[in-house]
Amino acid sequence: MVAKISVAKISVAKISVAGCLRRIAAVALISTLGLSLGLTLVQPAAAAAPPSKALNSTDSILKWINNYRHDPAPEDLPAVVRALSRMQSFKDAESSGAYIGFIAGVLGSNPDRAAILIEEMLPIDPADHWVLVRAIAYSGLPEWREQLATFVDRMPTRRAMIDKYLDGKLPTLDQIDYQPAKPGLLDKLKTSLHLDKEHKKEIALKPTPELIDVLWGNYLATGEYEPIGRVIKLLPLSNDHDSVDNLTTGSAAKFTLASNAVRDTELLDMLKWSVKSQPKDVAVVLQDVIDTADTVDTVHMRQESLAAIEELKEKGPDSKRELSGWGQVGQGALSMGCVVAAATGQIELGIPCVIGGAAYTASLQYATH
Repeated sequence: MVAKISVAKISVAKISVAGCLRRIAAVALISTLGLSLGLTLVQPAAAAAPPSKALNSTDSILKWINNYRHDPAPEDLPAVVRALSRMQSFKDAESSGAYIGFIAGVLGSNPDRAAILIEEMLPIDPADHWVLVRAIAYSGLPEWREQLATFVDRMPTRRAMIDKYLDGKLPTLDQIDYQPAKPGLLDKLKTSLHLDKEHKKEIALKPTPELIDVLWGNYLATGEYEPIGRVIKLLPLSNDHDSVDNLTTGSAAKFTLASNAVRDTELLDMLKWSVKSQPKDVAVVLQDVIDTADTVDTVHMRQESLAAIEELKEKGPDSKRELSGWGQVGQGALSMGCVVAAATGQIELGIPCVIGGAAYTASLQYATH
């Protein structure tokens, strides 16, 4: 991601992914830990349809994205991005992580074509240029700064954002804080009394479910181990019983790996290869992920995670303060029920995603529906 929350069952309709990749609040984990971010990874029955025939809906674009790593077509990316912009899929910054990761992955895998691809993606709503800026910064291209500098005049509304990336004031995927430090009592006191003004925080990406979205999008674009390896590094957070944010993110990492490995045999093989070289704290959790995928026992994993949340609520250090808002499930909260459905096929759970009062389906629900 247990207080009991009454939620009405909803019928799952195919609605924009923009709603379902929204920020995952800690309260969401209470509803259910069937969180796979909907990035349901399966072996395609056939090659993805060319974008010219698949731009009529978000669902068809997502099918193309899901198949991309098996049949790469970087020249089609600009048309897909332009279509997504027309569909307003980038209007919520906190729900666009998978798209950003995917664009970044395609750019990073095609350094010789990157400039041309960026050029062809520019004709989108200027308000959406932030997606391109972040994707370029996350691409891992050796000359990503030069690319931003080259196109800064073409994206004037994002000049401030570009300048911050160029100045090193915004982090990239190489700057993930996998083990965020826990402030002690003295640190908390200094913060509350504003005594730490001169302390400079290190520029880093904090572990969040949104970051996991980015990494899965990157995997869909490349099929490579690197983004999966980064998700794996977040697994120890699933054992953090002192922080709701860390426990939620770690559980998201754990469940997305297990749920997607159930259907993606190449991913499962990748996890089995990786576990042999992991440090003990990572290997233990990763082996649990592998066992869950092998036995298709995601229900058991969800139950264990829910029990951990209950224990944190009742006994964990600082839990009362951190969990004080868990009962306030208002607009903007996202129920994890929407994120499990695609990967586990448990649409019958009927747990809604509440976003601004509207109900949405699983995030990238497309592979089998």
